[in-house]
Amino acid sequence: MKKFLIKYKIVLSAMVGVLVVGGVVWFFYSERLIDDDLAQESGGCSDTPKLEDGAVRMVTKVIDGDTVLIEGGYSVRLLWFDADERGKPCYGAAQERLEELVLGKEAVLEMGGDDLDQWCRYLRYVFVDDVNIGLKMVQEGLVVARASYEGSKYQSEIALAEGVAIENKVGCKWSGQGAESINRDGNYNWSKLTSELTGLKVIDACSSAQYYGQEVIVEGWVADGYRSQTNTVFLNFEDAYPEQCFVGVIFSSDLDEFVQNPEKYYSSQMVRIRGEVEEYGGKPEIILKSAEQIERGNGL
Repeated sequence: MKKFLIKYKIVLSAMVGVLVVGGVVWFFYSERLIDDDLAQESGGCSDTPKLEDGAVRMVTKVIDGDTVLIEGGYSVRLLWFDADERGKPCYGAAQERLEELVLGKEAVLEMGGDDLDQWCRYLRYVFVDDVNIGLKMVQEGLVVARASYEGSKYQSEIALAEGVAIENKVGCKWSGQGAESINRDGNYNWSKLTSELTGLKVIDACSSAQYYGQEVIVEGWVADGYRSQTNTVFLNFEDAYPEQCFVGVIFSSDLDEFVQNPEKYYSSQMVRIRGEVEEYGGKPEIILKSAEQIERGNGL
């Protein structure tokens, strides 16, 4: 009887251990599943109707410098550039100019890659009277060009347009008024995440897919910070979801290790992240567990 009880206790202890480990694994796995579901068009965006490539719609309202409403009340996020958020130097100038270009006009809405973003906005290149509105806004120095991915539509002409605007100090972004909001020359001070201090290679965010399984320092512009319903924070580099080329992920269980509201603190900033590059959902990412893994650059 005594041997039976000892054996029973050992088996019971093993079963409890398996249940505990399984529960922890399922917690993190289910959290990612919930986030994925939120990002799927068939989930949170199920009420947003399909919009065919090249659809023509009237622009009924301009929300800010890169987002408009079309007939029916649906949002469209213009591709290939980022405008200042409210409170930033060039917010008003970009919004007013976009109103002049598109408000009350019929626009041709051309698809790039993905159909919708996480806020159920259509992702489109917008043309009015055969004018590429994104290109126009970049040419006039009101916004910052953001490549969706290497080789994406209109990449060469928009990159060239921004180079000319910067060189000639055109518009709010480059004439001095909004220059403090972004440093395109890459002149930043880093106090902790450097090759000299860590022995790690510093790579560009959009090159990170070449380094799966390797520990590196990823550097890039955080175009979009997002907190999910499960309190997971996503830092999307170089473009907003789903066009981002790299993601920094902070799970809710680790948020206490970071500054308050990291999705806001790091948004629209040049940032370095240290860690092992992993692949998730077709995108490279680094999971952040500690504030020592991330640094916001100080522009010179």
